[in-house]
Amino acid sequence: MEFCKIIRSFVLLSFFLFHFAASVHDHKEITFNETHLAGMEFPNHPSFNSVTSSENTDCHLETTKNPTLKPSESSVKPPVKFSLKHRSENKGAQTGKKDSVVDSTSRDLTRIQTLQRRIFEKKNQNTVSRLSQKQHQQQQKEVISVAKPSAAPISDTDESNNQLVATLESGVSLGSGEYFMDVFIGTPPKHFSLILDTGSDLNWIQCTPCYDCFEQNGPHYNPLESKSFKNISCRDPRCHLVSSPDPPPPCKSSNQTCPYYYWYGDNSNTTGDFSLETFTVNLTTPTGEPEFKQVEDVMFGCGHWNRGLFHGAAGLLGLGRGPLSFSSQLRSIYGHTFSYCLVDRNSDLSVSSKLIFGEDPSLLSHPNLNFTTLVAGKENPVDTFYYVQIKGIMVGGEVLEIPAETWKLSQEGAGGTIIDSGTTLSYFADPAYQIIKEAFVKKIKDYPLVKDFPVLYPCYNVSGVEKIELPEFAIIFGDGAVWNFPVENYFIRLDPEEVVCLAILGTPRSALSILGNYQQQNFHILYDTKKSRLGFAPMKCADV
Repeated sequence: MEFCKIIRSFVLLSFFLFHFAASVHDHKEITFNETHLAGMEFPNHPSFNSVTSSENTDCHLETTKNPTLKPSESSVKPPVKFSLKHRSENKGAQTGKKDSVVDSTSRDLTRIQTLQRRIFEKKNQNTVSRLSQKQHQQQQKEVISVAKPSAAPISDTDESNNQLVATLESGVSLGSGEYFMDVFIGTPPKHFSLILDTGSDLNWIQCTPCYDCFEQNGPHYNPLESKSFKNISCRDPRCHLVSSPDPPPPCKSSNQTCPYYYWYGDNSNTTGDFSLETFTVNLTTPTGEPEFKQVEDVMFGCGHWNRGLFHGAAGLLGLGRGPLSFSSQLRSIYGHTFSYCLVDRNSDLSVSSKLIFGEDPSLLSHPNLNFTTLVAGKENPVDTFYYVQIKGIMVGGEVLEIPAETWKLSQEGAGGTIIDSGTTLSYFADPAYQIIKEAFVKKIKDYPLVKDFPVLYPCYNVSGVEKIELPEFAIIFGDGAVWNFPVENYFIRLDPEEVVCLAILGTPRSALSILGNYQQQNFHILYDTKKSRLGFAPMKCADV
């Protein structure tokens, strides 16, 4: 009983301190990791235990396990939901939305350069460096053997009815394009805030001893204080799932740890030991009661040398397509589906965005849910990213004449279009961007054009206008799906200047196009890797 009181007090105190600390820290942009075995399909996660609230016990953290359950019997739980909340008062209200947009686009451009560099490096490297193809195939077999669950895993043909829904914190109010999720790591569990990223796979956290680390809110994770922490040996086949320092240190004994090194292209990096740990997620049930979900043996990076601009977070939680991501490691419980719904960036701070692992029945039954095909994937070296195939762009009901090769994704991973939760605005490669921009300029005649406005173009003076009317904007996908956007998703209003600007930019020196989170606001976005499709439905995300 006393232990439970301590845990509850700790959760409440850490939550208060985190939000207080976040309100006084400036934040900067993050970039992404890469994995050298992105094409490897990792088996289902070996174990998942739930910790639930119970009014019938003295302790409200009651662990429930049933190792004898078969997969068909264990896949009956509803999906679970997480919420994303604004962390502080709107920074834009303090420094001006103009400055906030300039800061966001500057970080976006750094991120784009990083993504493009990672793609280039993956094109020109062996999928598994320093290993022959024969060794690679043998290691795949060994990994499956080592990580195979004691109970039979849920096969790809089985449908999981489980669902995990989390509350997410938004960094948008701080000028950041990132979203954060509270995670409790270790045994006993300790609170950390991790950045969610659909453009990366590796989960990692700053660990003690922290020889060279960036500033974060709260203490570093200490593996010596956790009973559930386990190092992965350098001889463990799972060690080949991460990139090692170059040259790699020799593996001399079975108890030698597996080192990893990830470089992000903008002087950001993380280096440390590849390990296993128990992750506990704090949820809120439909009745408002607290609930905890516990995931054992999550593969993650315990970083002892970390440099970068990570907004005071403790690390990163990957949601990419690769085998190391948090979503991939939960497939045996929640299947191949996760989704999120991001509230408007100017919403009240009490309004939450949601992250959902598992199929959401309300979304699947939505009358305006549309799907488009996710392209690339396992056959492409850059399968961390979620690629979609654009066929055309409509502005004001007119299909623009954009060359088809603008949207082409090569077999090597160059070009194409990705949907990304970590980039703020949307960016289109030339000549698409130039043609889109010119189309808006041609069609908008009712408002004075504001020239020489920082970063964004075109911008218009709408002073005194009660109802602003602007041309419609839509994306046409290669399979015929059409994504129509409300005007607030592609034009941004900058007050007090009473100016509206097109919230779309070009990707400099890059053929890559990106659909950012500003365009995803108030849409429920579904990622289904089993059926290789992306779903999108207009929705008031505050109600999800």
